[in-house]
This record gives sequence, structure tokens and C-alpha cells, in this order.
Amino acid sequence: MFRSASGWLRVALVGLVLAIAAGAAAVYGWLERPLALSRPRVELSIEAGTSPREIAQGWVQAGVLTSPHWLYEWFRWSGQSRRIRAGSYEVEAGITPRQLLAKMVQGDETLQFVHLIEGWTLAQWRAELARAPHLRPTTAGLSDTELMAALGDPGMPAEGAFFPDTYAYSRNVSDLTVLRRAHQALLRHLATAWAERAPDTPLKTPEQALVLASIVEKETASPADRGRVAAVFLNRLRLGMPLQTDPSVIYGLGAAFDGNLRRRDLLADTPYNTYLHGGLPPTPIAMPGRASLQAVVRPDPTKALYFVARGDGSSEFSDNLADHNRAVNKYQRGIP
Repeated sequence: MFRSASGWLRVALVGLVLAIAAGAAAVYGWLERPLALSRPRVELSIEAGTSPREIAQGWVQAGVLTSPHWLYEWFRWSGQSRRIRAGSYEVEAGITPRQLLAKMVQGDETLQFVHLIEGWTLAQWRAELARAPHLRPTTAGLSDTELMAALGDPGMPAEGAFFPDTYAYSRNVSDLTVLRRAHQALLRHLATAWAERAPDTPLKTPEQALVLASIVEKETASPADRGRVAAVFLNRLRLGMPLQTDPSVIYGLGAAFDGNLRRRDLLADTPYNTYLHGGLPPTPIAMPGRASLQAVVRPDPTKALYFVARGDGSSEFSDNLADHNRAVNKYQRGIP
């Protein structure tokens, strides 16, 4: 009788071992087997603080065709559930449960990109952000003043306050997140440029450098001319001459500008009319890039006070009005 009982015990133990082995094999097989998806690509955005159970359920609701309980138990059993990073993720056919977890632990996100261009105004930037895919438009109802307050820099003009660059972002983040990064980048680049300013610059503050850099950005697209264009304006500031820059006049006209700058526009009394008002305009007129910031703090050595477009993207520079008038006749009026 005793032998019979011990025999049954051995049989039971063997059965248990086999069952455990079979279960382990099934689990291992599931971990290495590609997950079925309801569509070619399945996306999920994970917010900070989302629990592993909610993440597992989120994937299933998004289109991963498996048991949310199995996914959750795998996250928990792996010991890595607390290492899952917030972000936006995209998976394709062929991904396994093991690869899915690794993707989230490594923070292997699917990122979007928005290109914010030198010389654009804030209005153009905001329009581009509104068109950017998977970017939540949380600033759409904010005025420029409210926007800068939301960024923690109240009182700073919003125009010119953001650095042109290509910005990557996770899906479904706020547009304020992108603007905050662009603003912090601008502050860093402006501080770096100001620290490298020439000792004889007539500019008194970093803010003045930013204003002039925005004008230089709009005045020329030629890298070779940028330093000389900046020098012309700096030479004029030293002498107390008006800057007489068309882009600032156009900026001041706003929606009234129809694309053709006329003589009457040069007489329009706005704070940005640098034909009527001396010194710099009150704020930047666009978003300057790094090259324009560098140009105004370290301009090319020249005594030029005038320049005129040649029509090929470059400019003709003159030290005096007589030479400038000849250049205007040649390049603008076609008079030899």
C-alpha cells in the first residue's frame, strides 16, 4: 500500500513537472511569436504615470490582438514594467511581445518633425505648428502676450523669441512643448552671440542684437553678404542715421501690405517705419538664425553705409551716397 502511494506521488510530481514545462514552453512560445494586429501599423501614446495594466489594455484597444492580461503579466513578470517610458510608439506586423516591451523600455518612440524656418514671423510659425501632424494645438487661443507668459517669460516680445530649427516631438504632445524648446534654444544662442560681441558695438543689450539680427535675416539671403549688411546698419547706428530698411516698414504695415511697397507706405507712421523713426524698431520683425545673430555681433569690417540688391541675390555696397545712387541706377533702374 505504501509503495502504491509513493508511486502515485511520483506520477503526480512528474505530471506537475511536465505541466510546468508545457506552460513555460507555451509562455516562451507566446513571447517569441509575432503579435496579430488589426491594421498594418498600430500606434499608442503613453502618458507619464500610466500604469503597466493600463498600457497593456491600451495596446489591445489600439489594435494589438492578444489578451491584455497576458501582456500585463509579461510586463510584470519581466521585472521591467516600471522602466517603461512615456512617449509615442508605433508597431508593425512581426513584432513580438518581447520586442514590444523592449521598445517601450528603450524609449524607441515614433517621432514627428516640424521645420521652423529662419526669417519667418511668429504668425507663420504658429500657422505651421497648427498644420503639424499629431501636435495638440493648445496655444491657438493665446495672444502673443499670453503665450510668452505661458512660457515663463512675460514681458519679452514674442516676435523673434524662438530659434529656427527642425524640432522632433512625440505624438500628441502640446505645441507649447515645441515652442518652449524653441524659446530656450533662442535664449541660449542669443547669450552665446552676445558674449562674443565686438567691443566697439553700438548695440547696448542682447535684445537690441536680436532686433537687428531679425532685420539682417530679412534683408539678405546671401551668406556672403550677411556680415556686410549687418555692418551697414551698425555704421548707421553709430552715426545716428536712420536705418531705412524696407522689411521693417513692411512688418509695420501688417495686413495692409499688398506685396508691393509704394512711396506712400514709406510715409506710413508706424513704430516700425525706420525711414521716419531713428534707431532700431521696438521689437524683432522675424525669427533670426544663428548666422544673423553672429553677423550683428561680429560684422565684417567695412565703412559702407548703403547697399542695393543686384538682382541675383547679392548686394552692391557703397561708402557714400553718390556711389550708392550710381548703384541704384545700374541695378534697379537699368541706367548704365
